[in-house]
Amino acid sequence: MAGGTEAIRFEITARSASTQARRGVVTTRHGTFETPAFMPVATAATMKGLTPDQIESTGSQIILNNAYHLMLRPGAERIAHFGGSHAFMRWRKPILTDSGGFQAWSMTDGTKISEEGVEFRSFIDGSKVMLSPERSIAVQNAIGSDIMMAFDDCPPALRPDVEPSDPQLSRKRRSTPADHRRRLEDAIDRTARWLGRCLAAHARPAEQGLFGIVQGGTDLDLRRRSVEQICAFDLPGFAIGGVAVGESPDEIHKTVAAVAPMLPDARPRYLMGVGYERDIVAAVRAGVDMFDCVLPTRNGRKGYAFTSTGPLRIRNARHTLDQGPIELSCDCLACAGGFSRGYLRHLFMADEMLGPTLLSIHNIRHFQRLMVDIRGTIVHDAWPSFETRWPVVTAPVGSSNAGIAALAEGDAAGGAHA
Repeated sequence: MAGGTEAIRFEITARSASTQARRGVVTTRHGTFETPAFMPVATAATMKGLTPDQIESTGSQIILNNAYHLMLRPGAERIAHFGGSHAFMRWRKPILTDSGGFQAWSMTDGTKISEEGVEFRSFIDGSKVMLSPERSIAVQNAIGSDIMMAFDDCPPALRPDVEPSDPQLSRKRRSTPADHRRRLEDAIDRTARWLGRCLAAHARPAEQGLFGIVQGGTDLDLRRRSVEQICAFDLPGFAIGGVAVGESPDEIHKTVAAVAPMLPDARPRYLMGVGYERDIVAAVRAGVDMFDCVLPTRNGRKGYAFTSTGPLRIRNARHTLDQGPIELSCDCLACAGGFSRGYLRHLFMADEMLGPTLLSIHNIRHFQRLMVDIRGTIVHDAWPSFETRWPVVTAPVGSSNAGIAALAEGDAAGGAHA
């Protein structure tokens, strides 16, 4: 089964008999990538401390750039001067860009959302910037990504435990359930109107596929309304947004399980900003095809390594004399290259840049190994044996990832900083 446009083609090659999971291939003008796919985040056209060859060695077939950051520095026009982000950062495979709207709203105080767009102050020089649907599309056209995201209005999760709200319902302020529902209704309707403007502004539809984004928080009635509005447009792909902005894992899983099957079967489905292994597997079983998250690189730089049984902190003294790799079954440049836990701990304690580089490589490879195993599991429908190999996906919530939970809180608030 295949579907798509001239810019993007999606073929489903296998389906799980016991779940909604499917395996497929997405074809773009810069090559193909297999789904379910994990996209590591190269925020400013780079992953800190990693070369494109090192990224490719992890098995990554597609990466993500952040339009907000690239718009502010070095500027989309300058990237276009170099031939687009592929040539600029020397990455030969597909690239997806997010629209920048969420970062513009979430990363600065005093941000204002209107029908025109999002007005914010640059984190670089404090100047006022208006990011509209038209500007977001122009930036992404200039960057030259293979997949672009529509400019959307992404509201925060319900937060009843902090200061009183204002009409903007900032992520830092409290909202009542009634206020929050009104905010969600405004967001989904505005997102649909903005999508129409994005399509009208899209200057390279034959080269770059534009994905629409479904909003609605954890309210399934509003999600259904958003699906009807967004899927009324004939797009090459669709995304589930607004489920990594403060919700619990259970809320995320329930929302995704309900929303994913509502999206067109013949188009790739993308869950934005998620995340942990458990969340990815739950979403795959619901029928999601694409994922991104900053966790592998952000936590790698902080000295946290992901493993099939849960994360470990390489700075812990118990690793001082450990001659073994991070994980015996891992074939990344760090583990297969013979770098011991003891040596990696030394690098972090000595503040040597090689430590974050090696842990980032390992962490990205960890997620890519997970995706390879998921794709094979879909073909054979062998979920029990998969869970045996990856106990981290069945561990109680809050146990396996407790050591890195505090770092992860910055993902939704600060956006992508890979």
